Amino acid sequence: MNNVQNKLFIGGKFVDALDGATIDVFNPHDNSLITRVAEAKAADVDAAVAAAERAFPLWSGMPAAERGKLLLKLADRIEAEADALAQLEAIDTGHPIRDAKNIDVLRTAACYRYFGGMADKFQGSVVPVEAGFLNYVTRVPIGVVGQIVPWNFPLMFTSWKLGPALAAGNTVVMKPSEITPLTTLRIAEMMAEIGFPEGVVNIVVGYGATAGQHLADHPRVGKISFTGSTAIGRRIVQSSAGNLKRVQLELGGKGANIIFEDAFMPAAVNGSAWAIFHNQGQACIAGSRLIIHERVADEFLDKFVTLAKSIRLGNPLDPNTEMGPLTSTLHRDRVLNYVEIAKQQGGEILAGGKPPANPELAAGCYVEPTIVRAKYTDRVSQEEVFGPFVTVTTFKDDAEALQIANATEYGLGSGLWTTNLQRAHKFARDIRAGMVWVNSYKRVNPGSPFGGVGQSGYGREMGFEAMHDYTEAKSVWVNVDAQIPPHFKR
Repeated sequence: MNNVQNKLFIGGKFVDALDGATIDVFNPHDNSLITRVAEAKAADVDAAVAAAERAFPLWSGMPAAERGKLLLKLADRIEAEADALAQLEAIDTGHPIRDAKNIDVLRTAACYRYFGGMADKFQGSVVPVEAGFLNYVTRVPIGVVGQIVPWNFPLMFTSWKLGPALAAGNTVVMKPSEITPLTTLRIAEMMAEIGFPEGVVNIVVGYGATAGQHLADHPRVGKISFTGSTAIGRRIVQSSAGNLKRVQLELGGKGANIIFEDAFMPAAVNGSAWAIFHNQGQACIAGSRLIIHERVADEFLDKFVTLAKSIRLGNPLDPNTEMGPLTSTLHRDRVLNYVEIAKQQGGEILAGGKPPANPELAAGCYVEPTIVRAKYTDRVSQEEVFGPFVTVTTFKDDAEALQIANATEYGLGSGLWTTNLQRAHKFARDIRAGMVWVNSYKRVNPGSPFGGVGQSGYGREMGFEAMHDYTEAKSVWVNVDAQIPPHFKR
């Protein structure tokens, strides 16, 4: 593509890496080279942190409504360039163009618009204390925050992190994935064009082991917000000990999706397909464990397998494509390896489990929608595959369904399909997860907190929770007319 931004964004300017290093960025449809982006290393991260430090007094001191106006202008700009952004996201990630335009871009704009409106509405409080004193609590920004964005939803996740951090008055050093950095760099370009002050946002593309690790270790970064694997999340926590920086982690998942005997079957089948096959299953909240009541299992699977086999794989830029490639060759091979692991443990492949036969897709990172019957204790039912790969198991009663649903170290997203209102509320209460969808799946909104428990991390994206996590509480005591007797009487 022509005119694709491929440099680091530091201090309001696009610059080469200090040592001139670059990273190849590939189109997962055919593994062709899109561009080479500058590769940030420790010295580049240091420069970005210094730029964010210089920008912090101006940005945090700006009236909150003015910060909000800039975020609202960014939302408008994203919507105005929806087609171009969607195309860039599709080429870089493999998202089908129809999803990139109708889901990713719209959700991104909505997130900036929400936090643009939130900026001057995030209030403190007055605490009733002893007579004669006024005690009030304000929320103040943390300072320079580091943000590490994964490769699966780069455009959308960039907004989830930048929106609340900037609205709260922080400045940011962001490291997007080296695999899918292009829309993040375009957002930085838009920010510069619409008037964000220099240094408020800095983008350092690089590898996790170098740029990401240095950002996590950096003594002058007050918080790290990380979305990615649980293994890397643990390393981030260890790194935070250096300066006791705040950490917010959105990690892996193994979403339980429960089909009860009274489920409305058409909605459950379609919703469950969306839960696992949207974005090729590359979502931490994916409904990757189907847990089906034995009485309706045959009926459900007959319809579900038929639907899965009918999903149209193809070039992400084709508006008829329903599922694109996985985002890298390495990841495609990892997903296919789990098919072999399933077979070794006695799993039955009900659909997929291989690349598509279409020769036009042979050069790309494609995997057919894959359905595997497996025990809930098997590796494929416990480990995050992160692809179009769903396991199937059955249950006899509600107690067994809950036991299977909670039989994992993860606790991010979960779903259940039932017309029994009492059951729905009880399961929503008892499922160990940060989010529960009833008769739906994968719904998100900028006002609703997003995050998990257990090995799925802690802290929340979006909503008032996110604003809270990007600020510190400051308590101010004022002696209005309190008569304080001397402690040391003389």
